[in-house]
Amino acid sequence: MKNTFYLNTVLIIVMGVAVASCAGDDKAKLAELKKKQAELNDKIKELEQKVALTDTSSVKLKSKEVAVLELKPHSFDYYVQTQGSVEAIDNILISAKTMGVLTQVFAREGDVVTKGQTLAQIDNSVIVRSIEELKSSISLANTVYERQKNLWDQKIGTEVQFLQAKNNKESLEKRLATLNEQLDMTRIKSPISGSVDEVAVKIGQAVSPGQPAFRVVSFDRLKMKANVSEAYVSNIQKGNSVKLVFSDINKEMTARITFVGKTINALSRTFPVEVELPSQATYLRPNMSGVLKVIYTNVPDALTVPVNLVQDINGQKVVYIAEADGKKMVARKRVVTVAGVFDSQAHVTGLKAGDKVITVGYQGLNEGELVKI
Repeated sequence: MKNTFYLNTVLIIVMGVAVASCAGDDKAKLAELKKKQAELNDKIKELEQKVALTDTSSVKLKSKEVAVLELKPHSFDYYVQTQGSVEAIDNILISAKTMGVLTQVFAREGDVVTKGQTLAQIDNSVIVRSIEELKSSISLANTVYERQKNLWDQKIGTEVQFLQAKNNKESLEKRLATLNEQLDMTRIKSPISGSVDEVAVKIGQAVSPGQPAFRVVSFDRLKMKANVSEAYVSNIQKGNSVKLVFSDINKEMTARITFVGKTINALSRTFPVEVELPSQATYLRPNMSGVLKVIYTNVPDALTVPVNLVQDINGQKVVYIAEADGKKMVARKRVVTVAGVFDSQAHVTGLKAGDKVITVGYQGLNEGELVKI
């Protein structure tokens, strides 16, 4: 009885091992068959493409419709883009040259004024009276001087009397000149031609040197200021060409860098640049914002493609071109190097002028696949 039990147990164990062994073999065979199937699929696809190249009847069925762009060398700019603001080069804050009380204010905000025009008048009554009194004294001094001069010329008067009369006359004239200068200082004048942007005083107000009274802005000379990342400090120089874009008013223009700062801002890690704007840009106003594209490199004969056409395949940058193969057109894969991307255009090497880059239908293409333009 016991022998029979042991015998049955051994049989069961042997059968289980055999079944397990069979299962393991089946999995290995299945994996091997799948691998062979994948290899066969690749070979079938390759043969289909080769057959398509020689089988005229299959061209219409297998060709993929695409659109192409024929490459032509052209000028291509490398630039750094930043935001800037328009400022007036002549933006003058004007103050009085002497202390006093304003008796008249002639200018109002928005007025157009010329250089030297009086904007306001400080009380000058005391100076005016002093000038009138001095003029009377000068008139008398001139009479005495002329008399003493005539006597001296006739060798009648003394030299001392002549010199005293002369010195008195000249002293009074110098004093009059000083008073006229002081009188002129009671007028607050515009040092430039432009528009009155701000009036900070009113009649009866006491003013003094250094106290802001008016702001006058000239629109004849404008500049644009911006800050550029320190990463471009070696690229940006005075004289670099700049493209200015004012999207709010749909205007563009070109100019050149007129100033490059030498100091890096410790917080923003940027340095300032300035561009003097063309005088014909009369539509611009101070504080308008715009975009500066500062060009630091120009490639005169670059080949470029839309950046979306560059595919990343197995770690390589790839574009597809359409190329003649006999009477057929086929897709060819080209590995390229992207040197720079600006305005959605990629400057590439690895292509040549005349190549027909596929721009529509490039997704899913394979090397040698038939295409139709």
